Amino acid sequence: MQTLKYLAHYTREIRSQVQELIDTDTLGDRLLHKYPEPHPYVSDKSLFDYVMEIKNTHLRSSSPISKVLFDTKIRDLHSALGTHTFVSRVQGGKLKAKNEIRISHLFKKVPEPFLRMIVTHELAHLKEKEHNKAFYSLCTHIEPHYHQLEFELRLYLTYLDHFGKLY
Repeated sequence: MQTLKYLAHYTREIRSQVQELIDTDTLGDRLLHKYPEPHPYVSDKSLFDYVMEIKNTHLRSSSPISKVLFDTKIRDLHSALGTHTFVSRVQGGKLKAKNEIRISHLFKKVPEPFLRMIVTHELAHLKEKEHNKAFYSLCTHIEPHYHQLEFELRLYLTYLDHFGKLY
């Protein structure tokens, strides 16, 4: 069986099923059937508005976000799909703190549910820094299908590795 790096922690049975989809060249068809088109949020401004809408719906009392953008420097998708940073700077005599969310530019052309899963993950880090039970509980509070979307996003990343662009 080929290495499926995005699915390494899933069971052998699931990896075998995915490998069968790859071998029969049907993984892309399955993804396109469920997710036929990419999201419309292609500019940093529209991404910022999209993230703020989700934040204001589910995390109103969390720290403000100063910047949201598609980042061309996030290339190692095995390590990160997006990043959240907390930046502290001294301005005058005051300490200013800012939260920033950066999402890999490779997600400019993915289905909206995949983008929502990544945004949910990064927003959850506003309240929970570690990937622990509370973090994943918050993710499923924001997006009830979080775990299924994460799996399907991993399928998409596997498709990219094997075949290239889908959208």
